[in-house]
Amino acid sequence: MPATQYLKLDSPFRLRKGGELKELQLAYETWGELNTDKDNAILLFTGLSPSAHVSSSPKNQSPGWWEGMLGSEYPLDSDKYFIICVNSLGSCYGTTGPASINPGTKKRYGLDFPVLTLEDIAISTNEVVKFFGIESLHTVMGSSMGGMSALAYLVQFPKKARNFISISSALRAEPYAIALRSLQRELIRADKIWADGEYADDEQPVSGMQLARKLGMITYRSATEWRQRFGRERASERQGGAFGIEFDVESYLEAHAKKFTGQFDANCYLYLSRALDLFDVAEHGGSVAAALKKVEIERALVIGVMSDSLFPVHQQKEVADALGHVCDKVIFKALDSIQGHDSFLVDMDRFRPIMCDFLSSCKSPDCGEK
Repeated sequence: MPATQYLKLDSPFRLRKGGELKELQLAYETWGELNTDKDNAILLFTGLSPSAHVSSSPKNQSPGWWEGMLGSEYPLDSDKYFIICVNSLGSCYGTTGPASINPGTKKRYGLDFPVLTLEDIAISTNEVVKFFGIESLHTVMGSSMGGMSALAYLVQFPKKARNFISISSALRAEPYAIALRSLQRELIRADKIWADGEYADDEQPVSGMQLARKLGMITYRSATEWRQRFGRERASERQGGAFGIEFDVESYLEAHAKKFTGQFDANCYLYLSRALDLFDVAEHGGSVAAALKKVEIERALVIGVMSDSLFPVHQQKEVADALGHVCDKVIFKALDSIQGHDSFLVDMDRFRPIMCDFLSSCKSPDCGEK
């Protein structure tokens, strides 16, 4: 059996803001074994661009996007837990999205794809949970957009999870983040190749996607890290003419932009980016308190990073405070990593001990404090 598996729904899937998908396929991966009582499952939501391939496994030995966090000796202990990760609805790694074929037209959905919300991602993901016959999740969790999707899951399935972990996430998008993502979307749409979402199957609006990715990379890290890592070092070779690449940091952004644009579909990016902006927990009750009122979790862990400008630490405190009204055991951690929003991906030595303690896992010395 391959690492990536697929679940296809027999009935149409209706989206929150209207429209439906007559066919829905969900790509997912799992690690570990579901126990007899089916009470050891952890549901992990991803950020905007990752696939369901969180970590390498015997079935797929290629590195995942969270290597060193999931495995038999790490916080997401596959010897103890059954970990599920589903590629988000609207993405382009096997789950139905704007790049998928519309069964009605036999062409890609493109902009005919319905308006997407994080609530839709949460509800579609629950179909995989139902497929395994899981009535109570040990933990639902996510980082960045994944944390918001996990919150969307909590408010729509308030009795489904016993524990909750939020990493560098938020109850809602703030104007700063909305403005940045709006500019990213504009850069993509300004690329002539985008052509109102009707670009050719074998051609992406590469220029727009690269610019959007560069802007994103700048916001994912902190000014302190940029200074310490690159200083004013010059690039090994100049590129792009008189006003092209001069500094090492520019070369870094260029390399990451080129790597990303070969992997991700532009329309999928646009839909998921807007879904982030649309999310607001308060819409599920008129206020945050009312939205979370029915949630029945036993414990919660909320982690933020002091240098995160995209999802600033005060938003993490808001999440923790809000959960404190429905849960007696809420742990809030504000870490001093300099890697900004991406800290949970690159500075895992700070994250692993906290998560190990919360999940009562870890056998590896790598999980200790550094």
